[in-house]
Amino acid sequence: MTHPRRRADALYSDLFVPDETKRIREDVRQFCDDVIRPVAHRLNTTPESKESFARAEFDAIAKAGLYKIPYPTDVGGLGLEFPTLATCTVLEELAYYSPSLASALYDGQAILVGKTLQHAPPHIRNKYLPMLIRGEFVGCFATSEPNASTDLSVKSIETVATQVEGGWKINGQKRWITNSPVGDWIAVLCRTGDGLTMLWADMREPGVAVSAPDLKMGNHVQLTADIHFKDVFVPDEHVVGKVGGGLRTAITALVLGRMGIGAVGVAMAQAAFDFSTDYMGKRKVFGQELARFQHWQFKFAEHALQIEMARNLYQKAAIRYDKEGGADIEAAMCKIAGSRLACDVARDAIQVCGAYGFVKTLSGPGTNFPLESIYRDAKIGEIYEGANEIQSWVIARHIFGREFTG
Repeated sequence: MTHPRRRADALYSDLFVPDETKRIREDVRQFCDDVIRPVAHRLNTTPESKESFARAEFDAIAKAGLYKIPYPTDVGGLGLEFPTLATCTVLEELAYYSPSLASALYDGQAILVGKTLQHAPPHIRNKYLPMLIRGEFVGCFATSEPNASTDLSVKSIETVATQVEGGWKINGQKRWITNSPVGDWIAVLCRTGDGLTMLWADMREPGVAVSAPDLKMGNHVQLTADIHFKDVFVPDEHVVGKVGGGLRTAITALVLGRMGIGAVGVAMAQAAFDFSTDYMGKRKVFGQELARFQHWQFKFAEHALQIEMARNLYQKAAIRYDKEGGADIEAAMCKIAGSRLACDVARDAIQVCGAYGFVKTLSGPGTNFPLESIYRDAKIGEIYEGANEIQSWVIARHIFGREFTG
């Protein structure tokens, strides 16, 4: 199937984006066209298994230097002036072809794990972050549990780390942990007395047991699984940050992750928009192209407007974070906007394309179609890394204050 032209090239302008980010977008887009596009359909439609992990693509991302983009030069990064903006731009470009690859191999690896390491004590940061940048291990970020995901409080977290001679022993269960079936190292949020602590653990230690990958509606490249910890030893020097300061460590990474999810949502919306508007200009119904029907003209004009706003919103969040070190409300807003938009555009794209939107592969001619996987992949964006309802609560707290919202 010939890929449609990118409508964003005509509808969107990088006018306010720094030159360094424009160069990053150009380079990463070429990488995606060359490496991700040819295998995207297989990646997006192959059910989860340990054997299906996108190892070749992971290695290619590292070899191309994409893991250098978020980080300073002292650990082998590019040392960009606007690293968060560049990171979100990478996510948009990767997710245009494979949202779940972007989520697993860039949001999970470069943001959740990488940013946790970037803010770790120097002896952890300076050893493991260069290794991550070189692609020498697959990392995992473990906060969620069977009974705790959105609510990361001391009362909810049941994974416990107990202090022993020379370190800690972890006991408990984590769930929905990205990359865990193939992971090497893991940042684990544990209850330690009256607080929460983030520990950096070796997944090859005795007592670590990982289930088979979860079989999900979508996001197939993003392998998730349960992890059971039974007396897993972690040395004292692998405490990330301070004992009792783990929640702050986790939230710092998750705020950046929410910007990334906003960018992934924009990418999915753009990909669905491009395919369906191209189809509408060619497909005739009752003797005229679908693009001549005013209903669809207005519907997709509105989608173009929303894509523009959602892209600008994640870019503003990223730039503010790069300049000021924080952008909680913008991160919440751009996650809601991008993830909701992806669902809306994918749904309308399938509707206007009819059976050509609903089909995965047209077996007669052997032609693959992208919309059904985009629709399946889109929904998780409204759920993970802080459900959209929680993001609305974050925004409401900025409006009304904690005295009203708690």
